[in-house]
Amino acid sequence: MGVISSLLSQDKRDEFAKAIRDEYALIRETRGERPNRAKMLTLADARKRKFAVQWGGYAPPHPAVNGIQVFGDYPLAALVDYIDWTPFFIAWESREKSPRILEDEIVGKEADKFFGDAQALLGRIVDEKLLTAKAVIGLFPANAVDDDDIEVYTDESRTEVLTVLHHLRQQSEKPSGRPNCCLNDFIAPKKNGIADYVGAFAITTGLGTDELCATFEKEHDDYNSIMTKAFAEQMHERVRKEFWDYAPDEVFDNEDLITEKYAGIRPAPGYPACPDYTEKRSLFNLLNVEENTGIGLTENLAMFPAAPVSGWYFSHPESRHFSLGKIDKAQVENYARCKSP
Repeated sequence: MGVISSLLSQDKRDEFAKAIRDEYALIRETRGERPNRAKMLTLADARKRKFAVQWGGYAPPHPAVNGIQVFGDYPLAALVDYIDWTPFFIAWESREKSPRILEDEIVGKEADKFFGDAQALLGRIVDEKLLTAKAVIGLFPANAVDDDDIEVYTDESRTEVLTVLHHLRQQSEKPSGRPNCCLNDFIAPKKNGIADYVGAFAITTGLGTDELCATFEKEHDDYNSIMTKAFAEQMHERVRKEFWDYAPDEVFDNEDLITEKYAGIRPAPGYPACPDYTEKRSLFNLLNVEENTGIGLTENLAMFPAAPVSGWYFSHPESRHFSLGKIDKAQVENYARCKSP
């Protein structure tokens, strides 16, 4: 609110803008004088140090259900047990996770009251269907190609490329034994002749948000957020146990799911392992997301309505999340060439 007030004020606007310019000038100067401690590898050398998956003897799991599946008006009640309530208690600045915060000697009583009110409102949202949940997922034949890319195929013959997913590789020099990862490391290389797969998803529980906010006369984006995260968690579990069927006997409680003890990952465009938002276009085109779910993209690639989630599914048991970090100009230029039509 202070920023908005300053920008709208005739008296304060110029002074505020100058202060911001001066602050960033100082930041640039300070950072410019700081030595670059992280040594960068060339892209060629980084690729030599890729995550070394042992593909010999490994048979990638074949999805039980191939292709695209659409889930319209998904039952909200099925998501409640997958909710992580911890974000709701951040207001108390407690390090305890839900539900341990409810036992806190100082804030436990207030937290318990807040939790009760939140559950009551959530119950009303579920019972009265004040939000609508929709999802689309897809599991496709795929192989890693060209060092950092993933080819997605139209069918099991793997003769026609449906789309190519572009990824970036870590270039900072690592201690001995630590790889320079790229997401395509976790998909079997095409040259190995191993039939592998990749998944994609887009999920929302934000349909009906405007009506909900009008009903309660205030924003309730927190509910959209926790419900969508729960939806993503539950759908990923179904993918592992049912649709891709590579972990049919998996048994985890909610805390295990939140801490991602399961096999496989679901990174999202814009996140540390794949920070390029423009890959959302490939995902949306691959799944026909807008038609199948009502989730759209703005010109800046933000998703709407409120609190949607989209991303990729990887099944390899050694697949892991990582942060890309800094890359050099050569990789940027190479990436731009790969993405050019």
